[in-house]
Amino acid sequence: MRHPTDNGFADRRKAAAEAKQKLLKKFASAPKADDPELAAKLAERQANAAAREARRAERDRLKQEENERQLAEAAALTAAAEAEQKAEATAREQAERDRISRVVADEAERKAERDRRYAARKARQR
Repeated sequence: MRHPTDNGFADRRKAAAEAKQKLLKKFASAPKADDPELAAKLAERQANAAAREARRAERDRLKQEENERQLAEAAALTAAAEAEQKAEATAREQAERDRISRVVADEAERKAERDRRYAARKARQR
């Protein structure tokens, strides 16, 4: 017992011919290119595509604006950080100059005191 339904060659040919006829009927009943319903669907698709493109362009524009805003913020933060570093460097340099001037002044004061003592000692010896 091979198969309960033994399809012969003629049965297979008949089934293939029926399938071809169904396909031909399907294509014959398909809407034509000048069909108003098909034209309406095409117009709707085009409108949807245009709307989708407009939304994509708006999203891209918003992304670009956000990127530009972030770049501007980063530039402002960088400039502020550089200004702060410059101010700190200037303050350090000023503090160093003040310290050096105090050291020089102290040295001059010590030298003056030493010279005064030397002159007093010499005056006592005479």
